[in-house]
Amino acid sequence: MTQKFKTMFFAIITLFLTLSLIMFPEQSLQASIRGLHTWGEVVFPSLLPFFITAELLISFGVVQFIGVLFEPIMRPLFNVPGVGSFAWIVGMASGYPSGAKISASLREKGELTQIEAERLVSFSNSSSPLFIFGVIAVGFLHNAELGILIAVCHYFGNTMVGLCMRFYGRTKDKQPKKESNQKNIIMLALQKMHQTRMKDNRPFGEILGDAVVSSIQSLIMVGGFIILFSVFTSLLNVIHVTHLIQFIINPFLILFQLPKEIITPFVTGIFEITMGAEMISKLLNIPLVIQLAVISFILGFNGFSIQAQVASILAKTDIRFFPYFFARLLHATFACLLSIMLYKFYFKEKVIIQDAAVVHQNNNSLLIIENLMYLGPLITIGGLFLAACILCNRLFKKII
Repeated sequence: MTQKFKTMFFAIITLFLTLSLIMFPEQSLQASIRGLHTWGEVVFPSLLPFFITAELLISFGVVQFIGVLFEPIMRPLFNVPGVGSFAWIVGMASGYPSGAKISASLREKGELTQIEAERLVSFSNSSSPLFIFGVIAVGFLHNAELGILIAVCHYFGNTMVGLCMRFYGRTKDKQPKKESNQKNIIMLALQKMHQTRMKDNRPFGEILGDAVVSSIQSLIMVGGFIILFSVFTSLLNVIHVTHLIQFIINPFLILFQLPKEIITPFVTGIFEITMGAEMISKLLNIPLVIQLAVISFILGFNGFSIQAQVASILAKTDIRFFPYFFARLLHATFACLLSIMLYKFYFKEKVIIQDAAVVHQNNNSLLIIENLMYLGPLITIGGLFLAACILCNRLFKKII
C-alpha cells in the first residue's frame, strides 16, 4: 500500500510539473536561465577546487592522518572518528553539499560505519562564510555586521546538532579500536597515512583523473537540481500555490505573531535558499529580528533543493537520508531561536545603517562574488572540457 501511494504521489508531482512547464513556458525559461547562471557563475567554480582536493587528500591518506590527530576531539564530542573533522571543516568552508560528498567518500572507503556516516552527514553540511557574508549580509541585507550574527547562529546551531546526534544509533555502535601506543600520536598518524596510500595502487595520473571526473559529475548533478528547483519554485509562485500554504499555516502565524507577508518568501526559502533570502530581505516593513530569524531557519533547513542534492549523493551508499532530514529540522530550530535570543544582545544600543553603496565598496566578500561572475563561466567551461578530454582519452585507450 505504501509503495502504491508513493507511485501515485510521484506521478502526480511529475504530471503537475510537466503541465506547468507547458502552461508557463516563459516563466520556466527565465527561472531555468537564472538557475543556470547561479550554477555556472558561482557554484561550479567555487566548489570544484574543494571537491577535487578532497578526493586527492582522501586517496593519498592525508585525511586519515588528520583523523588520527583529531580522534581525541571528534570521538568524545560527536561520537565519530577523527576523519570526520575533515568533512566538518571543509563543509563549513566551502558550503553544501561538500560535507555530504566527503562523508559519502569516507563511507565508501570504509573509514566510517553506516551509523557514524549518518551522524557525520547530519552536521557536516552548512552554508559557506562567503555565502553568508557576501550574498546574504552584504548583497541582500546591505549590512556586513549582520553576517556575524547569522554566521554565529548558523555554525553554533550546527555544532549543537552534532552534539545531539552523537546519541543517534548508540545501541548499534561498535567499540572503536584503541591504538596500542597513544604516546606518539604523530607517528601513528604518519603510519596510517602511509598504509592508506599503499592500499591504492593506481598511478598518480589515474588518481588525479578520477578526482576530476568524479568531482565534475557530482557538480553537474548539483547544477541539475539547482535549475530544477529554480523552475519549480518559480512555478509555485506563478500558480499561487503559496496562497494555499498560507491558509494552512495561518494559525501558526497567529500563534507566533508573524506577519502574513512573510509566507511567500518563507515557502520559497524552504525550497530554494537564495531566492527565499532575497525575498525576505526586501520586506522592509517587517522587523529586522523576524527577517534574521526566518533567514536563519531556512539556512539551517538547507532547502529542498540542497536536500535533494544530498539525497542523490547518499543514494550511492548505504547512508540513510532520514537522519540528515531530522538534523535539518533541529538545525533550523536552533539557528532561529539563537538569532532571536542574540539579536538584542548583539545590537544593544547600536544603530543599523543600511548603506548599500558604502558596503559594496568596502566589502571583500562581495568583490569575490563579482569576480566569480566574470571568471566563473570560464572556469566552468574549462572544467567540463577537461573532464571530456579525460573521458575521451580513457575511451580511446580501451578501443586500442
